[in-house]
Amino acid sequence: STLGLDFQKLRIASIVQQGELGSIIKAKPKEFKELINAIIGIDKLDLASENLKVVQRSFRESIYKKHGYDDTHIPLLQKEQERKQAEITSAEPQKNELGIKKEEKIKDLEVLQKRYNENATKEMTLRQIEERKAEFVKYVKDAIISIQKDITEKERKIRDCQNCFDLATKKEELESSLKNIRISIEDSQKQISELQTKKAILLEHAELAKKLQLQDGKCPVCDSHVESLKPVFQVDHIKEEQEKIKLQIIELEQKRSQFAQTERETQEMSRKSSAAKATLEAHSIQRLEQLQALVQEVQSQKDQIQKIPIITTTSGLMQASELDSHTKTLYEKIEILQKEISGFDPLEFSKLKTNLEMTKMQLSKIDQDYGAIIQKISTATQQIKQINMTLDELGRVRDYVAKLDEIQDNIYNRDGPVATSLRSWALSTISAKASEYLEMLNTKIHRITLSEKTREISITCYSKNTMIDIDSLSGGEQMSVALALRLGMASLLGSSNLNFVILDEPTTHLDSERRKSLVRVLSQLTDMSNDSRPIQFLIITHDAEIFEDSSVEKIYQFEPDQDGTRVIPL
Repeated sequence: STLGLDFQKLRIASIVQQGELGSIIKAKPKEFKELINAIIGIDKLDLASENLKVVQRSFRESIYKKHGYDDTHIPLLQKEQERKQAEITSAEPQKNELGIKKEEKIKDLEVLQKRYNENATKEMTLRQIEERKAEFVKYVKDAIISIQKDITEKERKIRDCQNCFDLATKKEELESSLKNIRISIEDSQKQISELQTKKAILLEHAELAKKLQLQDGKCPVCDSHVESLKPVFQVDHIKEEQEKIKLQIIELEQKRSQFAQTERETQEMSRKSSAAKATLEAHSIQRLEQLQALVQEVQSQKDQIQKIPIITTTSGLMQASELDSHTKTLYEKIEILQKEISGFDPLEFSKLKTNLEMTKMQLSKIDQDYGAIIQKISTATQQIKQINMTLDELGRVRDYVAKLDEIQDNIYNRDGPVATSLRSWALSTISAKASEYLEMLNTKIHRITLSEKTREISITCYSKNTMIDIDSLSGGEQMSVALALRLGMASLLGSSNLNFVILDEPTTHLDSERRKSLVRVLSQLTDMSNDSRPIQFLIITHDAEIFEDSSVEKIYQFEPDQDGTRVIPL
């Protein structure tokens, strides 16, 4: 920043790297052109060109994000537009054909619908007849079922009551017998209890008799002479009495069991008698004549059911209508409805209905196809409209991109007019400045011309007006030309602000004569400078002998040691 130059410009303006002087003369024309491009900053145009490409890419991306297309898709959209237009063109005849078919089907449908409407009422009447017949049949069947249920109920009543009269009349007799049986059971129980008491007393007497047995004809109590004991104290007599009582108890037990069995049987008969009486009362049957009348009613109802015919035919309906007043009314209504549908053919009407439905389906299919064609044309028209709008905008985008391409080609392209003009100016400036330096060196070369060709830059040397081949120059003259060109390049970048040039190993690959010629040329440039600030050259080299017999101001030797680098003035 102190010198007003960045390092890149400083390197070109005042630093000559090892071998660079020789490479200026020996460089290939294309490489020399790249050197000139670097000097005049063509890379800035490259950077601007890349930035413009980014702008173009971002612009296209934004257009693509908005429309789904960019200017590169214009041919694709034009083809799509043509395809959609072709779809419309091919769809128009189909639309017209379907329109004609639709009108014809509508007329056919109107005729069929009219015939259908005329017969639809009769079909409804026919359904009413079927409903009335179904109602009639159901009523008759329900009536038969009701009669059958009544017959079943009456037969059950007859079965329940037919054996009840004999049992019902024996109720009082059975109650009296039951009372006597219970008295007999009580008497038997009483006798058994008395015998049980006697049995217990005899048991006590037996114990006592065992103690009162005579011993040698004497009483065991008073020791008096007794011929015999009373029977009540005789063990054998007591055993006989006990056996008699036992047999009596067994006999009484058997009688009581028989009475108990008779009691149970009588109770069962009494229960059945009560049940029979309750059954008669439940069925409201008080006399046998009532039951006989019920049997006659059942037979009459069975005969009535047998007389009801099969009612699927008209004659059957007529006969069944005699069942009751309701069946008669239903039959009369059916007859009235039958007269209303006179001449109506259900089979023909079914065919008419099928034809009508088929015509409706055909018309619906035509409507769908017609609607699909209309939708196809409408969609294609809308798409063409949208494509046209997109193409209009993409056309403007293409024009804008074309202008950007024109800017890219004419301004930012390193082979475009701007870059070519810059190089032409730079080459002219370098040529003029290099020629001035050659004048100072007083060589036979008076002028240098740099000219640009398609992809290269050529160097032409002149002695007055005579062109000299650069390869025919001596080593010193070639070095003078290279140095003049290098200083001309430096001058283009503003080396006048520096007035010094650093040369790094400028004598590399030079023989001794050319090395001395280089030092001599540099000395001449320093001595001949008319500027109040002559050019200073800082030479870095391993060839110290080149400075012998020269007017070099100062020479320093750099030697490495353990503390670093030691600088020694020579």
